[in-house]
Amino acid sequence: MAADETRPGDDAPAATGGDAKLPQDGAVAPIARADASRMTPRSARARLEPERMPQPARYSKRARHPIVIAGNAIITTIIIVAIVVGLGIAYGKQRFDSAGPLTQDKVVNIPRGAGLKDIADLLQREGVTDSPYVFMGSVLTLKAREDLKSGEYLFPKQATLREVVDTIIDGKVVQHQMTIPEGLTSEQIVARLLENDILSGSVREIPREGTMLPESYRFARGTTREQMIQRMQATQKRVVQEAWERRLPDLPIKTPEQLVTLASIVEKETGRHDERTRVAAVFMNRLKQRMRLQSDPTIIYGLVGGKGTLGRPISRADIDQPTPYNTYTIEGLPPGPIANPGRASIEASANPSRTKELFFVADGAGGHTFSESLDAHNRAVGRLRQSEKEQREAARAPEQTPTGTAAPAAPAPETAPPPAAEIAPAVPTPKPPAAANQRARERQQQDRNRNRSSTAPGTRQQ
Repeated sequence: MAADETRPGDDAPAATGGDAKLPQDGAVAPIARADASRMTPRSARARLEPERMPQPARYSKRARHPIVIAGNAIITTIIIVAIVVGLGIAYGKQRFDSAGPLTQDKVVNIPRGAGLKDIADLLQREGVTDSPYVFMGSVLTLKAREDLKSGEYLFPKQATLREVVDTIIDGKVVQHQMTIPEGLTSEQIVARLLENDILSGSVREIPREGTMLPESYRFARGTTREQMIQRMQATQKRVVQEAWERRLPDLPIKTPEQLVTLASIVEKETGRHDERTRVAAVFMNRLKQRMRLQSDPTIIYGLVGGKGTLGRPISRADIDQPTPYNTYTIEGLPPGPIANPGRASIEASANPSRTKELFFVADGAGGHTFSESLDAHNRAVGRLRQSEKEQREAARAPEQTPTGTAAPAAPAPETAPPPAAEIAPAVPTPKPPAAANQRARERQQQDRNRNRSSTAPGTRQQ
């Protein structure tokens, strides 16, 4: 048996000549020993012994530490999240710049106080975006949640999500426009503001006459009516101040308020831009010569105030009716404006033409004929009356045309005929004899003109 114990194959070290030695930790020796036993012949006894299986490798205590395990889990989670986020960003960027679902331009009103989720749902309901979550994700990615603004927005056809978000962040709300015509009274302007359903709020009181500038104003939905009035007043104040600073030095007016009053009369007398400076010059020349202005619009304002229109032709009784604004019965300017003049009339009144003209009358073609003397003015009135007579005869001609023929008819006047002649001024201060004779002639002409017409010339029909 002793010889058997020394046979080759009984022990792995003897079979390998003693070259294989167990390491100190014993992790590799079992494998090498098993390989050696399979490669060398073994005795019968050795073959009857169970074969030794290699021991599994043991992990180090450092690798099994809880901190290491937690760190590995965190790193793995971060990697997974980064992958998901990266994919999400790539998808979101593609959706962010791709064409939206709108088939036509769309106006959406985002109410005040709406949150991110409310806005996202609203945009989806209106068909601006496909998904509220993509919109919300885009806003959060841009860190623009607090920058979203309420208002009325116009989104173009196939607007991208980028365009939608930028529009709301920048507050590019829809701008509406309202045009206030020149020459309206403050009461008429307030009535127009109240009729506009895009504006909000009420009007506390009607502003003073002549303090608002008629113009075209742009505003967003929800703008209050008081804000519109304040804008018109601020603009008027600036325009008047600029015109006053650039006025001619020898004007017979002393304050910006008087400038606005005269401009309101000019505004009501003519609607033609090329005539405003000449009309203003007529009134300036009258003021310099202490002549009454004799402007029909002042009669109307003295009778109806801010309502603006009389609704009928001016009668002789209206001309003789004393009111604080009737420039046929008062000297100089009325106590305040009779309307809200526009920018052009204000500038024309501050820089009137250099003329000696004292009269003007309608020419029947939408303009006026200006004169320096009463005689020339009366001749212009005569031409106007002749033209009116011809128009009336032409209007009656079709009624006298034989059956089967039709004569062309000139359009009949829509309103009462214009006045017969400019009523000459009454000068209250003493004058030389020649001036007195002139005043007598003017009074006689005034009486004749009043008998021929119920209104004074040089006015636009009210």
